[in-house]
Amino acid sequence: QEHAYPADELMPLTCRGRVRGQEPSRGDVDDALGKFSLTLIDTLDTLVVLNKTKEFEEAVKKVIKDVNLDNDIVVSVFETNIRVLGGLLGGHSVAIMLKEKGEYMQWYNGELLRMAKELGYKLLPAFNTTSGLPYPRVNLKFGVRHPEARTGTETDTCTACAGTLILEFAALSRFTGTSIFEEYARKALDFIWEKRQRSSNLVGVTINIHTGDWVRKDSGVGAGIDSYYEYLLKAYVLLGDDSFLERFNTHYDAIMRYISQPPLLLDVHIHKPMLNARTWMDSLLAFFPGLQVLKGDIRPAIETHEMLYQVIKKHNFLPEAFTTDFRVHWAQHPLRPEFAESTYFLYKATGDPYYLEVGKTLIENLNKYARVPCGFAAMKDVRTGSHEDRMDSFFLAEMFKYLYLLFADKEDMIFDIEDYIFTTEAHLLPLWLSTTNQTISKKNTTMEYTELDDSNFDWTCPNTQILFPNDPMFAQSIREPLKNVVDKSCPRGISRAEESFGSGPKPPLRARDFMASNPEHLEILKKMGVSLIHLKDGRVQLVQHAVQAASSLDAEDGLRFMQEMIELSSQQQKEQQLPPRAVQIVSHPFFGRVVLTAGPAQFGMDLSKHKAGTRGFVATIKPYNGCSEITNPEAVKEKIALMQRGQCMFAEKARNIQKAGAIGGIVIDDNEGSSSDTAPLFQMAGDGKNTDDITIPMLFLFNKEGNIILDAIREYEAVEVLLSDKAKDRATIFKGKMIPNYIIDSNLEMENMDQKLSENDSHKQSSEEAASASQDAGAISEEPEEGESPDVPDPDSLSPAHADSDSVSISNQDSYVPGTDEATAPEPACTQEDNQPQELKAETESNSKVNWDNKAQPMESILADWSEDIEAFEMMEKDEL
Repeated sequence: QEHAYPADELMPLTCRGRVRGQEPSRGDVDDALGKFSLTLIDTLDTLVVLNKTKEFEEAVKKVIKDVNLDNDIVVSVFETNIRVLGGLLGGHSVAIMLKEKGEYMQWYNGELLRMAKELGYKLLPAFNTTSGLPYPRVNLKFGVRHPEARTGTETDTCTACAGTLILEFAALSRFTGTSIFEEYARKALDFIWEKRQRSSNLVGVTINIHTGDWVRKDSGVGAGIDSYYEYLLKAYVLLGDDSFLERFNTHYDAIMRYISQPPLLLDVHIHKPMLNARTWMDSLLAFFPGLQVLKGDIRPAIETHEMLYQVIKKHNFLPEAFTTDFRVHWAQHPLRPEFAESTYFLYKATGDPYYLEVGKTLIENLNKYARVPCGFAAMKDVRTGSHEDRMDSFFLAEMFKYLYLLFADKEDMIFDIEDYIFTTEAHLLPLWLSTTNQTISKKNTTMEYTELDDSNFDWTCPNTQILFPNDPMFAQSIREPLKNVVDKSCPRGISRAEESFGSGPKPPLRARDFMASNPEHLEILKKMGVSLIHLKDGRVQLVQHAVQAASSLDAEDGLRFMQEMIELSSQQQKEQQLPPRAVQIVSHPFFGRVVLTAGPAQFGMDLSKHKAGTRGFVATIKPYNGCSEITNPEAVKEKIALMQRGQCMFAEKARNIQKAGAIGGIVIDDNEGSSSDTAPLFQMAGDGKNTDDITIPMLFLFNKEGNIILDAIREYEAVEVLLSDKAKDRATIFKGKMIPNYIIDSNLEMENMDQKLSENDSHKQSSEEAASASQDAGAISEEPEEGESPDVPDPDSLSPAHADSDSVSISNQDSYVPGTDEATAPEPACTQEDNQPQELKAETESNSKVNWDNKAQPMESILADWSEDIEAFEMMEKDEL
């Protein structure tokens, strides 16, 4: 009021107001400024929370008298909605509450609501898109796409920008009885929901407002997406619409499955959610523990909050972004309130006075490092303590509100805060709106997409009273393992030198000796607080919770084991990868035209040294997993055995079929839909023992390619294949054998085609090989960057003894190891389908099936197919995957 009014924001270092156009542009940050006294409007309901009712009454009069919403200025739809529209609605909510009490605001007659409605209409032109998603910006005077609007050409918006409207717009409709606002906000939310990635149930950061295509396909809970998730849950609370809760629960399940790596929350790719999209986190995700409290999922909320608090204790403030080993990535801190918000909700949920100490630390740091003569200045660099001449409106709207509520007793409040829900800008909307002016019919279309079996997804939100009155140590027991997560690393593994001299305790189980099928090993893991989870994508995940260990010594053993597993997986990533092999179907009616890319084995016959390969008819073994003695040896003898991945080591399968008389083996992936089209090369390793006794060739086919052979068997019964290091031309395949006439007739044409294709390819070869080398390095043998997760190979393919056919990923959840590679990333052989959790289906996916025609194909079709095959062969020779 003294230094800045009526400007939008205070500049605390120069003690003046920030007026847009009079100060150097700060880019998108300035889109929040609309010459409408932003900070004053944003702070209205904060004054009432702080029991400053007289000041509130004067502030409302100023807003009514001075604020003009009809300015020729382009503003952010998102920021204007949450700060200005939300501020006006929050001010109106507490104004009518005070009026009802009979002491203050007796003159008030809905003036703030009328201003909110005026502003709502000014935002509506932004929704003039085919999708219903709003443009990111709007001109308050001219709308969008008007000659004088200077906006309307944008094509993209962030998910949070389009998905954080429903609370304010629905409240405006409920307050005024005008349904159009809620309708527009619902349409935008519906569109985002429909465009979610169906396999992962995640949404991207940026979406095209016209086509609905995802522009940025990374997904997290921080900047760009954060409040979309928040508003789904809070829309259910405020509006009582079950579909919002269903959607939130669906997304939440995906977040906890892929993004949550306690105590971290790391962005992933929506199409390959097991792959981390970046190795740092932004400070906006600090709101998420508070949302988890509202959800009722307290443990991960405590874990993430504690990790963030340790970062704050190291830097005094939460940097805008920091890496997975807690180094500063972006050093600014604009006095964001999200961490204070989560602290408040955790205190409400647990009643643990620890969170009062956290709040005290925040206040002390603000007063010590951010307070300046004219206000509180944002930190330009948390490492140096330098300031920025900036105090955003959300500092007063949210930070002061949450910190006051954290310490306030019930008698300090002039109204019951439990009667309101907080918007993402901490504005107060009364819960009675859920039964007022319900003009929108509820259409529950969510369930047709949602199949959740998690019993944690209740249909009620938890009370914000103390959830654990009988266990005051609950939160402390979760926090304890994270106390030194930033400053100290986990206990180091014992070196071989220490072992040889017998110094230090020896762990009960070494990573190199671990076998997932050994019950004794599983019991040892349980004692160390390590659990083994079989994932639906064909992998096995190791997760450690130190608090679940039998004792502190067992917890340390568990940490050592997890570290050893990380080092083991990293070491295996450096092992030389073998090139792909080929499975060629040579029987009728294929005659070598169908070539399947196969993964090699690190044991058995080396097909690269046997140019002729191994040729024979295929036979399915019993039992199909090949993990015990073959019961149909007469059907397998002198044939190439087909078997399913899983249950035991690859080498064990090879020994069993070799004993039954098979001349080769093909292992088919048991993960529905996996394909070499999208997956990196997969190679099978031995069992950590001597495999010289295995002399037959073994190859690995992904599920899609394996089904081609299985379908061919069902159709033609006798199917002959050739296992080789690379595909053979038909003349070689049928040398000394009867060749179909149409193949003989087409030999000359095909030789000419081969020559032309070779000439064309020679011009591309150098660039293709360079691209191939780059891709192979990235997909197979690239060293993980600092802070990124090492890929953990399939235990079938691990050189040490890991007697399980699925991959191992390591997640040290209760005690994250800074400075070491995270270990929740997928194996090199993961495909997009591998990474997406799906319900297991009994039937094979339709796109994995091939129906073969018995009739001879026209020559043109044969030549076209053969042309594609030749091109594929040449790509295989260059190790293209």
